[in-house]
Amino acid sequence: MKNGLLVVIILAAVLVGQDAFYTVNEAEQVVITQFGDPVRTVTDSGLNFKLPFVQNVNRFEKRILKWDGDPNQIPTKDMRFIWVNTTARWRITDPLVFYRTVFNIQGGLSRLDNILDSVVRDAVSSHLLAELVRGSDYKADAGEAFEVDGKEIGADEMIGRETIIRDVLSRASSSTPAYGIELVDIQIKRINYVEQVRERVYERMINERKQVAARYRSEGEGEKANILGEMDLQLQQIRSEAHRKVLETRGNADAQAAAIYADAYNQDKELYAFLRTMESYQKTLTKNGKLVISADSDYYKYLRTRDAGF
Repeated sequence: MKNGLLVVIILAAVLVGQDAFYTVNEAEQVVITQFGDPVRTVTDSGLNFKLPFVQNVNRFEKRILKWDGDPNQIPTKDMRFIWVNTTARWRITDPLVFYRTVFNIQGGLSRLDNILDSVVRDAVSSHLLAELVRGSDYKADAGEAFEVDGKEIGADEMIGRETIIRDVLSRASSSTPAYGIELVDIQIKRINYVEQVRERVYERMINERKQVAARYRSEGEGEKANILGEMDLQLQQIRSEAHRKVLETRGNADAQAAAIYADAYNQDKELYAFLRTMESYQKTLTKNGKLVISADSDYYKYLRTRDAGF
């Protein structure tokens, strides 16, 4: 009888101990409830105690969670219908508030559906299609403009998708703390265009790429012109230097030739005159040519006096 009672007591103690102690790991946080009402939260990891059988452990993730919205067909400000698919990252920052307001993860996702779908729809319908598909660093043409409800909107008044997403995140984040939720990030995962606007969007994207390509080509042509101009300048300098050296060499040669002629003339004037005369006739006469000279010419004089010593 005593042994049986001891076994019962041991079993009861084991059951009480199993239900009284619980562990919390680093990736989770806990809300302790008593008869369905939250009594405290535990956010630090480790071994903890609760009242057995009357208190329950409700575990929630500390890590960042994913939300994926359903694709919605939304009209833009310029009445272009597009399919928008949005995704977000979120986490539970106040498990007690989260438990009281949405109860569990599925309830949190449902509440995010309501908040984010509404904010994204408002953002898309408040902006032009061109703003939703272009980057914030897009440089529009000076004359580019759009007309909405009879009012012309210049390209410089438009914003890009990144700016719109930041605004959506800011507006949605102002509503989530009431549910113990923090929005970490939100992105437009995909935009599908309705057939009637698809070609228009593709054309705009092509034009944007063409503008970027034209800018690169213009910069390349400018660099090419600079390089060619520098090369022409260097070639002109080389030619000028070569021409100067040619003139200098020619001048030196002429000076040396003149000096040689002067020296020869000073040594024997008659011989110098004879050689110069012969040189001139050599340049003048051609092969098989005939020369008619007068009796008083220098050449005839040298021929006549050849036997005298020349």
